[in-house]
Amino acid sequence: MARDTDTNLRQQLIYSVFTRNYGPTGTFKAVQADLPRIKALGTDMIWLMPMYPIGSVARKGALGSPYAIKDYRAINPELGSMADFINLTKAIHAQGMRVMIDIVYNHTSPDSKLCQVHPEWFFRKADGSFGNRVADWSDIIDLDYSNHDLWAYQIETLKQWATYVDGFRCDVAPLVPLDFWLAARQALADYKPGLVWLAESNDSGFLKQVRDGGFEDLSDSELYQAFDMVYDYDVLDDLHATAMGERSLGEFARILMKQDVTFPKNYVKMRFLENHDVPRAASYLRDPQLLRNWLAFNLFEKGSGLIYAGEEFGADHLPSLFDADPVALQGPVDLTATIQRITSVKHNQLFVSGAYSVQPVNDQVMAIRYQAAGKVALGYFALRPFSGTISCELADGQYRNQLTGQVIDVVDHQVSLDNEPLIFVQ
Repeated sequence: MARDTDTNLRQQLIYSVFTRNYGPTGTFKAVQADLPRIKALGTDMIWLMPMYPIGSVARKGALGSPYAIKDYRAINPELGSMADFINLTKAIHAQGMRVMIDIVYNHTSPDSKLCQVHPEWFFRKADGSFGNRVADWSDIIDLDYSNHDLWAYQIETLKQWATYVDGFRCDVAPLVPLDFWLAARQALADYKPGLVWLAESNDSGFLKQVRDGGFEDLSDSELYQAFDMVYDYDVLDDLHATAMGERSLGEFARILMKQDVTFPKNYVKMRFLENHDVPRAASYLRDPQLLRNWLAFNLFEKGSGLIYAGEEFGADHLPSLFDADPVALQGPVDLTATIQRITSVKHNQLFVSGAYSVQPVNDQVMAIRYQAAGKVALGYFALRPFSGTISCELADGQYRNQLTGQVIDVVDHQVSLDNEPLIFVQ
């Protein structure tokens, strides 16, 4: 873990925006117009997916992937001008939020500006051609960080964007050398203190595949040396298996608690049910109440939270990365109130430094607990349909459910739970 990481990030909600697919127009101005609503969710930080020009060579789909970047230092004109981008960052700040941009330093498009000017900075296959080291990504070619002139260029690029933004979400960070990330973090800390660094990690299967192929792939523990937050991919397959009924709550709780002793004490995981690379939660959690319960549980976990635009409306369609595919900012399930209330509760200091535990109450209900200085926060979540009575550690009396505002009776250390999550802070 970066030694100077601010653990208050455990209270933060991140809202991810794919600008091109944001509403019917897909522009910076469209995002800017919606900032009051995004802020009202409880959002602390907006993550803008790549906003750079997209390559034409080997392009996938009609518009291409935003991760096949042609020029790291320019703006995709389809989204607006540089002035529009700057105005958006200013508007985000005016709403009291921070802005994080995507940094894609493992690869570029085949026709990128860098490849044209500095072909020596790119990985070559055995036959001398450009390509990829670890995956068949046909629309991009890999950079080669053995050349330290590349390091200087990339760090200067970060400084350009740091003028306007507050942090970086770093795409496939494990495939870029750790020493580069450490050098970049130090250089940017000297340039603009307080920047937030989020690493997209790799799941264990991909990591093993890459290492077995003879290449480097950083583990979460290694990433934490340079980054403040790391993706939750190490447990995502387990989350999906549990949601599908293929894994017990007890086993899932054991896996989650292993995180708490595997990583440094000040680790911050970014929790999510979905993002632009994995299925929408509503596509596998078809029951609206279960979707709400899993979202509440996920946001209540130790770490920051992520909402991918459209998730708050129960969207079940994952937008295409390669074609125009506007997100409908409305939907069949309005999860806005759940997100607002969980994020409000998490601004209690208990969620930063309290002793944390996850354990099953029974085969359907999971409990999360935070405790510090005689205070406690408790959450009970029916991750499978449940209506009945559960054990509760609170003394007998009346308590307000922080999620709904309803007054709940605890009698003989028992409390009624009718599918709706119970959250108490004492």
